[in-house]
Amino acid sequence: MRKGPTKRQGQSRGKGKGKGRTARAAAPVKSRMADVEIQGLLWRLDRLERQVKTLSELVRDHAEDADRVVRIVGEDHEMLRRQLLREHQEALRARKRAQAAVSLATAAKLGLTR
Repeated sequence: MRKGPTKRQGQSRGKGKGKGRTARAAAPVKSRMADVEIQGLLWRLDRLERQVKTLSELVRDHAEDADRVVRIVGEDHEMLRRQLLREHQEALRARKRAQAAVSLATAAKLGLTR
């Protein structure tokens, strides 16, 4: 029987501890790592593109909402302006009627009526 280390599968005789195998295996490992990094970058790029698309939709929706609010406020402003104008015109008419009534009363006191 032999004593000492037995020959393991994949080791070659006389080259030391797997020196030939590590040199050949290093290239595929680096290639796999590069593939994983590229896949990670592609995933992040896709995610960023989706986020930009969602953000663009949100910005457009916000702008539409802001336009709607401006239109509503403008309509309310116009409605309030018309209402205030009507009230002002009514007050003017009331003042003119009161002034006319005072003028007639004054004229009647002075005997200037027909």
